[in-house]
Amino acid sequence: MTQVLPITSRDNPALVRLRKLAADAGGYRKTGSVWIEGDHLLRAALQRGWPLDLVVITEAAMQDEALLRLVESAARVLVVPVALFKGLSGLESPAQIGAELTLPSAPQIQSQAASVVLDRLQDAGNVGAILRSAAAFGVRQVLAIKGTAALWSPKVLRAGQGAHFGLNLIEGLAADDLAALAVPLIATSSHTEQVLHRVALPSPCAWVMGHEGQGVSGPLMARCALTVGIPQPGGEESLNVAAAAAICLYESERQKG
Repeated sequence: MTQVLPITSRDNPALVRLRKLAADAGGYRKTGSVWIEGDHLLRAALQRGWPLDLVVITEAAMQDEALLRLVESAARVLVVPVALFKGLSGLESPAQIGAELTLPSAPQIQSQAASVVLDRLQDAGNVGAILRSAAAFGVRQVLAIKGTAALWSPKVLRAGQGAHFGLNLIEGLAADDLAALAVPLIATSSHTEQVLHRVALPSPCAWVMGHEGQGVSGPLMARCALTVGIPQPGGEESLNVAAAAAICLYESERQKG
């Protein structure tokens, strides 16, 4: 049965804890839980079987029947004034509902899974967009090399649009950790004659997407079984990494069937 508690003080211990969690991009690494905001992310989590440990909702939003159905899925609910919810929100226009979720403990690399490897990507928007493309094209694992933007940070969560909840996400890896993968690694490169859509791509495989400015590191490139180029007849030097990832994942899916 859902426990519903009205809260009017900003000094409430649960709100104090959630404010700290929401404000710290990597705070989930210490707590093992993550703050998500907005009914879209809550629904995405529930659809993938993630339980809502704690929901925070504004008094005004309690009048919305659709949001009330989300509230009923939670073990515990805090009902707060709009002003208190703004203290939790990273949005200019707060969504008026959010939740705390417990993250899986110590996820393991799935050796045979089609994967994306993120090599020190810095931009949270790029990381979230790649997660979204991975989920859309049926990839179920994303592995992040140490130095990549925090996968469960608020900005990556917003850009991912719910993709997180259908992916096996592991971060803080070294290049050598990828020895656990039993699928070939593929990277894009402007220094190869092999063109993406003219090469028979292995399936499953792991696409390696490199740092926005430096590309794929030497040690990681050495692990790749194949490098391919993406045609750019417009003459640009390179594509945005999130765009490149979407093109590569689409081509992998196209060749499958």
